[in-house]
Amino acid sequence: MSRRAEPILNLPTVIAGMIAVFGLVHVVRELVLTPAGKLDFLLLFAFIPARYGGLPAIEAALPGGLPADLWTFVTYAFIHGDLTHLGVNVLWLLPFGSAVARRFGTGRFLAFFAATAAAGAALHLVTHGPELLPMIGASAAISGFMAAAIRFVFQVGGPLGVFRNTDSTAYLVPAAPLLDALRDPRILAFLLVWFGLNILFGIGSVGMLGVDQPVAWQAHIGGFLAGLLLFPLFDPVRFDGGMR
Repeated sequence: MSRRAEPILNLPTVIAGMIAVFGLVHVVRELVLTPAGKLDFLLLFAFIPARYGGLPAIEAALPGGLPADLWTFVTYAFIHGDLTHLGVNVLWLLPFGSAVARRFGTGRFLAFFAATAAAGAALHLVTHGPELLPMIGASAAISGFMAAAIRFVFQVGGPLGVFRNTDSTAYLVPAAPLLDALRDPRILAFLLVWFGLNILFGIGSVGMLGVDQPVAWQAHIGGFLAGLLLFPLFDPVRFDGGMR
């Protein structure tokens, strides 16, 4: 019998579907819509802090009303500026999103994506006031997947643990309690690099490949913190290793 392919080569269906949706949205926006249609699309689905600034004239000019006030906390994550922006996010989604999808399953994964995207948008809103510049991209949600993944991938028997498994059970090891995880030198090194890069984005020392406008680094941090703190609410694996 031939050896089964390693899990990393078996892309979870929800990840493949999400990448397809990202691609479809980009194709429609770039190749199907007129310039006016592209603008309307952004006004309707991108996250625009000015929607919540309390200025009636601006709020009246933005389409969608109250429903758009709600759905844009998530829909902005499906829109990307160009192919490079899309490609960079897909490259980060593949390892971290796949690890979380294998652990959570489709339903929990999608709910977690929405929660971390919304958390990123919320922190962006708090730090940008009534700004008109739209925010787009899946980076905040992907940051949430990064935070969720570090809760279990380094555990004994996990996919990156010292004594690792190579099958699907590697993604179902009990997660480390948050305080224990924050004492792990590997996780601390990851956090140092991750937050350091986002601080550099914030002060303008480095730019993010594929993004022509300022990087919404506050949204990255919002998504990451949400992923770190909300992980236990979505995790189907009990501390003793069983399933809920």
